[in-house]
This record gives sequence, C-alpha cells and structure tokens, in this order.
Amino acid sequence: MRLLVADDAELIRAGLVGLLERAGHRVVAEAADAPELVAQCRRLAAGSTLPDLVISDVRMPPSMTDDGLRAAVQLREAYPQLPVLMLSQYVAPAYAATLLDSPAPAGLGYLLKERVGRVADFLRSAELVAAGGVVVDPEVVGQLLNARRGDPVLGRLTPRELEVLSLMANGESNSQIADRLVVTAAAVAKHIANIFAKLDLGPNEENRRVRAVLAYLNR
Repeated sequence: MRLLVADDAELIRAGLVGLLERAGHRVVAEAADAPELVAQCRRLAAGSTLPDLVISDVRMPPSMTDDGLRAAVQLREAYPQLPVLMLSQYVAPAYAATLLDSPAPAGLGYLLKERVGRVADFLRSAELVAAGGVVVDPEVVGQLLNARRGDPVLGRLTPRELEVLSLMANGESNSQIADRLVVTAAAVAKHIANIFAKLDLGPNEENRRVRAVLAYLNR
C-alpha cells in the first residue's frame, strides 16, 4: 500500500513509518500538522496518485484539539474514495461519530493509539480499512453501545448478539468471531442474520456490514 502518515510527535510518526515499511508498505508522504496533512494529500492527488490509506492522529497542531480529524473529514469531502484511519490517545466516541458521519464509500477506521502496539492487529486493521472496510476500537464501540442500550430497537438484541455486534464493529470476520467466542461459524452467521433482522438492516457483503451497523448506532 501507498500511505500518508500524519502525527505531530516525530518519534511516534517515525515509529509508525518504520512499522508500516517493515510490513512491506510504502509511506509516500508524512505530515506533522493538519494543514500539512491536507497539503500533502492535495499534492499527491494533483499527480493522480492519491494514497491507498491516510493514517492520522486526531489531535494535531495548530490548535491541538481535533485538527487532524477535521482535516480528514475535509479530505474525504474532497476525495470520497480516500480511506482514512484515525488514531487517538483517548476514548472519544464523539470523534468516531464525526468521522463515521462523513458521507463517502471508502474505508474508515478509528483506533486508540495503544492498539498500534498489537502490531498484527493494527496492520490487519489498516489493510481492512484500505480495502473499504470499517474498524472502530472496541472501547469506543462499547461506549456507543452503552449510550444506545435504552433504544427500543437496540434492546431487541440478546446479550450474545450485542457481543457479536461489538466484534463486528472491531472488524472481526465470522471465523475470528467464532474463534473468540468458541462457537461454530454457523452459530455466528445465525447471530449476525438475527442482528440485521432485528435492526431492520439488510445483510451486505462483509466489508460493508460494519458500516451499516454503525450507521444505525450513530443516526
């Protein structure tokens, strides 16, 4: 993959670049603040070579609030096909909701920075987002679900179905969910079919199902 990596902390950015390049990917541009992130992406787009994935910190200069997130949303409005994976030091469901609300067909991801230390999982998440999937950190998903537990529609789900829904939102495949819950793949497929039916969502191909569920959770 061709990647654009943005983080104001030089050591963290260098660590990300090294990790990604050791995994066989190519970092074609870096940015240390939100304006530079936008400028670098526009430069690549001008050469008809948008990156396969943007990985960016949420909080960056100039204001050190949500500048990275707002830059990412701005880029997705300009380039709807651009996959974006945001990294955050904090559990902030509102930030995730802002990103998920950006209307675009490309992949989306929102992970806590601590997940980067789980290298295999982080790389899998990056590849999934680049391929058009959606990955949201389990802690953020938990807060989104807790905030909606009083919803009569979400209340239709059993505790096991809520657990499966959380794993789906974390980008887990059917086989991975089955392994984690120590159940058969057929049982997972049945739970997922029940989830879609109870949430009035038509089942989609795997890399779009999380987008449908999270669109429901955030609407």
